[in-house]
Amino acid sequence: MGVFEVKHRCGAARRGVLHTRRGDIQTPVFMPVGTRGSVKAVSPAELTELQTQIILGNTYHLFLRPGLEIIAAAGGLHRFIAWDRPILTDSGGFQVFSLANLRKITADGVKFASHIDGTRFFLGPVESMHIQRTLDSDIVMAFDECTPYPATFAQALNSLEITTRWERMSREQPLNDGQLRFGIVQGSVYPELRRRSAESIVGIGFDGYAIGGVSVGESESEMMLAVDAAVPCLPEDSPRYLMGVGTPRQIVESVARGVDMFDCVLPTRLGRHGGAYVGSGETISLKAAKFAQDFTPIEEGCSCYACRNFTKAYIRHLLNVGEILGLRLLTLHNLHYYLNLASRIRTALEDGTFPLLREQFQN
Repeated sequence: MGVFEVKHRCGAARRGVLHTRRGDIQTPVFMPVGTRGSVKAVSPAELTELQTQIILGNTYHLFLRPGLEIIAAAGGLHRFIAWDRPILTDSGGFQVFSLANLRKITADGVKFASHIDGTRFFLGPVESMHIQRTLDSDIVMAFDECTPYPATFAQALNSLEITTRWERMSREQPLNDGQLRFGIVQGSVYPELRRRSAESIVGIGFDGYAIGGVSVGESESEMMLAVDAAVPCLPEDSPRYLMGVGTPRQIVESVARGVDMFDCVLPTRLGRHGGAYVGSGETISLKAAKFAQDFTPIEEGCSCYACRNFTKAYIRHLLNVGEILGLRLLTLHNLHYYLNLASRIRTALEDGTFPLLREQFQN
């Protein structure tokens, strides 16, 4: 049995199972983001109640705080954060990308200054794989350079060549038994480079493949062109992960193109700003005065904890008086929305109704 099995198809869309040492993951899957070892405002028990299958951790941030020594002494990231289901850790490449003013790229990695206190560090494929081995995550991402947007063809090509070198080095590093390793396709908005990158990464050989360098400022149409260029070059029997995406519509459209895995900070971020997802991806602001005497749930028919127990009026009151419960309730609702969307997609792929579901998310 391989790492990934496709159970149902609908055009390019797939309903599959990703096998990990800490359990099977039903795909398509949405993965809540736990940057510093915690999905913001939500406990592991609540994530379990939401039927979360897998969460993300951030290599760069966990390396800086609390540091590898503490996590290793705790027995690994799972024990440290009290989460017994799978964890995917990114490589730190995106965070280094976001520190453009604090970094210097070399052939073997990046010299950078900590965004916390300016301490100088070096992070490359060797270091990133060592960190992720110490964290003992279940899915390890290869170290890459996230190409900035906009980038000229020449800049994107140079970035792609760096990424290919680093991913080859990442593939050569040792990991713990059972850890899966994913490669990352780059290439900016240039289909030719996306195809070239995908073919190179597949040639190196990984357990799964991600499409990175998206949702960094480009338009949705440019994002989908990148997906359209990369996916046909990726193996049918491997999971495909679109990094950092996205809105409900973008997830549905990417599933239709053959993507299996997603992560995004939008549901938790929107919740912390007083917003909620409803319907076919629309958003509402619970801070609005029109909800002051609205004694209905955030969304009728929603089975999340917030909608089962509280009204828009009460949540608006919590937001107005600065009670953290308001942000927590909205975060729980939004995570439920995203996780339930993935569940609905899986069911639709099983029973052949995915085209109808996709139509609901067309704007």
